[in-house]
Amino acid sequence: MTRVALRYWKLDPEKDVSFFQSGNTPTRTAALIAGHMDAALVSSTGVAKIVATGCCRVLADLSELPLDFANYGVVVSGALLKNQRDNVKRFLQAIIEGIHTFKTKPDVARAILRDSNGDAEIGPLYERLSKSFRDFPSPENRGIQNVIDSLPTPKARGARAEDFTDASLMEEIRKSGFMDKLHAGKG
Repeated sequence: MTRVALRYWKLDPEKDVSFFQSGNTPTRTAALIAGHMDAALVSSTGVAKIVATGCCRVLADLSELPLDFANYGVVVSGALLKNQRDNVKRFLQAIIEGIHTFKTKPDVARAILRDSNGDAEIGPLYERLSKSFRDFPSPENRGIQNVIDSLPTPKARGARAEDFTDASLMEEIRKSGFMDKLHAGKG
C-alpha cells in the first residue's frame, strides 16, 4: 500500500524513500514514538493512540484516497476450497454477517472497539471502518492487480489477478438470497 500511495503522490518508491521492515502496528508505533522512523502505515485502530502521544501527525488517511487496492482478503488453498467448500462458504457468510452487524448495530460495534482500544475516541474509528467495509466483499481484480503490480519482486511481473482469485463461492452466496435474509433480519 505504501508503494501505491507514494506513486499516487508522484513519488518513486524506489528512489525517493527508504523502506525497512519494522513489524506489526505495535512495533511500528513504538518505533515512531521513539523517533527510530519518520513515517509508517498504521492500522485504523492504532492512529488515535499514536496521535495522542504527540509524536506524530496523520499525513493521510489512505482509505480516503481514490485508489483501488485490496486491503483485506480471505485466502485458502485450492485443496481446502475443493474438499471443504461448504465450510469455507459458511465462513464467508459469517464474515458478511459480521460486516452487516458492524454497520447496522453501531452500538455493538462501538462497544467492541472500545474494549479493544481503551479510551481512544471510538466515533471516528467506527466511521472510518464502517466506510471501509463493503456490504458484499467479493474480490475486485483491479485492487488485487494493483497489489501485485506494487510488488518489487521480479517474479510478480506479468502475474494476473484473475489467476489468483475464485469468486465462485461469493457468487453462490449472492444468488442464494443470503443478503436478502440478512437485510430482512433473518440472517
